[in-house]
Amino acid sequence: MSDPVTICECFARDGLQHETEPLWTANKIAVIDAFTAAGFPRIEATSYSHPDRVPAFRDASDVLAGITRKPGVYYKATCPNPRAISRALADLDAGHGANELSLLVSATASHTERNLRTTRDAQWASVAEMVRLAAGRFRLVGVISVALGCPFEGAVDPGVVVADVERFAALGVGLVALGDTTGHGTPSTVRALFRRVAAIPGITPVAHFHNTRGTGLANCMAALDAGCRYFDSAFGGVGGHPAQIQYGGGFTGNVATEDLVNLLESEGVPTGLDMDAVLAASQLCEQVLGRELQSMVARAGFGLPPQRSLQHA
Repeated sequence: MSDPVTICECFARDGLQHETEPLWTANKIAVIDAFTAAGFPRIEATSYSHPDRVPAFRDASDVLAGITRKPGVYYKATCPNPRAISRALADLDAGHGANELSLLVSATASHTERNLRTTRDAQWASVAEMVRLAAGRFRLVGVISVALGCPFEGAVDPGVVVADVERFAALGVGLVALGDTTGHGTPSTVRALFRRVAAIPGITPVAHFHNTRGTGLANCMAALDAGCRYFDSAFGGVGGHPAQIQYGGGFTGNVATEDLVNLLESEGVPTGLDMDAVLAASQLCEQVLGRELQSMVARAGFGLPPQRSLQHA
């Protein structure tokens, strides 16, 4: 349990896609720079989604051109189709591209149609083409949405998810995020799925959980117990599906970064993050969105470190 973890901060992409009013480009750059200053080794910076379909990311190239980069940090952009890869390559050739790209699939046909406007077979063919076009110039991350339950089809066969992970592995994509897109996962289902995925050669699983039903942090600990050391989260628990696409009910946001960092550090699991800078970034995220966000730690502060907790037990 004491092995270090890698957290990818997703506020600037998964978080902002749910906002009904787009954030100013300068504010996006400011929060990404704050995440870099806090020590996040992976930062989801933007998306190359079609600007008419997801207007929040019309400024993807401008954001990538404006951020202050730190060596060794991965700045990720989401790519839903081959056209997005072409845009990513153009930005890379211009000297300000992302160095990590997400390739999207969904574990069910219904979510694939609603979220990507295609079929599963067609999307997998698109993913293969995207890998070919990327030509080894980026680190690629496979993303499997609704891996633990679908708002349209209900329970998802874990065997389908495992097969999808194996398809990513066959394409040479070794980092694969399992998304609990609408918060259907529970610790037992998470633990079982992550143990199966961890056994696939060449695969590093990533836990991407939403807190729709209040199980996000518990599911993170279950994934950790199953050997997962890569996690996605978003400051303030923001995020969900794009504002223009409605599915699922209730709170759609991600696990709150502040709360996840606090839990891991309190359990003696190193995150490598600057705690003061994490709280400063949390405050900045609330400032740019103009409202109080869904983080308990943002209100209460970080808990006691393990040593102090033992001394006062």
